[in-house]
Amino acid sequence: MDVSEILEDLIAEQQSLDDVVAHLTVEQWGMATPSPGWSVADQIAHLTYFDGTAGLAIENPQGFADKTEELVELMSSGDESDVDDALLSHYRSISIEALLAQWRANRSALAKVASTLDNDTRVEWYGPSMGAKSFLTARLMEAWAHGQDIVDTIDAERTATDRLRHIAQLGYITRGWTYINRGMDVPDTPIRVELTSPSGDVWAFGPDDAAESIVGLAEDFCLVTTQRRHVDDTGLVVTGASARDWMEKAQLFAGPASDGPAANAG
Repeated sequence: MDVSEILEDLIAEQQSLDDVVAHLTVEQWGMATPSPGWSVADQIAHLTYFDGTAGLAIENPQGFADKTEELVELMSSGDESDVDDALLSHYRSISIEALLAQWRANRSALAKVASTLDNDTRVEWYGPSMGAKSFLTARLMEAWAHGQDIVDTIDAERTATDRLRHIAQLGYITRGWTYINRGMDVPDTPIRVELTSPSGDVWAFGPDDAAESIVGLAEDFCLVTTQRRHVDDTGLVVTGASARDWMEKAQLFAGPASDGPAANAG
C-alpha cells in the first residue's frame, strides 16, 4: 500500500473519532476511561500532543529532537505520573472547545506535512526512526485504540471498517517485539493468523501449514493486540500453546511492557 493511501485512512480514522466526541456533554468529557487516571478529554489530549509532535518530526526533525529531549528522559525513567504531567497538563488547563480545536489543528498540520512523504522516507521518532508507512500506521492505530477507550466509556457504537487492516498487520508483525520488550526470547513456532475483515474478506498472515493458529474477526485481533480486550473476551479461536501465550502477552505499541485487561474485565 502506498503511503498516500495510509494517510487517507489515517485522516478518515481521526474524523471517525471526531464524529464520536464532537457532541459529547461536559460530563461525558470528564468520564474516567479504562486508562487509569485518564478521562475522555485526556484521551483526546494524548492524541493532540502526539499528532502535533508527529507533524513536527516530519517537517523539522531537529526541532522535534529539541522539543522532545526532556520527554524522552521522562519516558525512560518509568514514572508514568511525570510523563502524564508533561503530556497532559496544558490540555487539562484549557476548555473542551479549545482542546477540540487544537486537536483538529494538529491533525490538519500533520496531514499537510505527511502528504510530502515518500514510501521510503524515514521519520525520526521517540527511539529508532520509522519508515513513513509504519509511522502513519502507528498514528492510525493510536486514533483507533484511544477511540476504543472512549467508545467503551460512553457506551457508544462504532462501526468496524477495513481500515483495521493496518492495525491487524501491525499486530502480526510485532509478535517478536512483544517478547523482546519483556526481555524474553522470541518464540520460533510458526503461527497462522486468519482474520475476517469487516467487509467479509479474509486477511491471512503467516505460513498456511503452521500447526498453531489464530482465527476470527479482525476487530477482535486488533482489540487484543492493542490491549483493549483479553483474548477470552473475544471470539478468536486460538490453537496451540505459543499462539495462546502470544495473545496473552500481545503488545503492538511502543513503550514499557504492559499487560492488557484481565478476562471479563468489562
